[in-house]
Amino acid sequence: QVQLVESGGGLVQAGGSLRLSCVASGRTFSRNAMGWFRQAPGKEREFVAGISWSGSTAYTDPVKGRFTISRDNAKNTVYLQMNSLKPEDTAVYYCAARSTSGYATTPALYQYWGQGTQVTVSS
Repeated sequence: QVQLVESGGGLVQAGGSLRLSCVASGRTFSRNAMGWFRQAPGKEREFVAGISWSGSTAYTDPVKGRFTISRDNAKNTVYLQMNSLKPEDTAVYYCAARSTSGYATTPALYQYWGQGTQVTVSS
């Protein structure tokens, strides 16, 4: 079992920045691929960014160049640095972990989820 706890969400003006953190506990973290997803009201949960155990990363096109995913295996923590935020980035952001080393873009391929943290970007 892996437990995930997100933090760092909040209200920010367009153009601002936030850094989300996700602390993992319960089993070996370093071999898990991690992902960040988001879900806006009335929409499906969508992939935002993923990172493999080795540090390879992937991003959805709307956030490329603005968001950066990283991990600190010593702290069992994955981060999502979000810059140049836009109102369309408003959503609940979820951290997720896979039981394998490679990231995926499909939510169903992640076995463990955090409770989510709200990000609201005002125009």
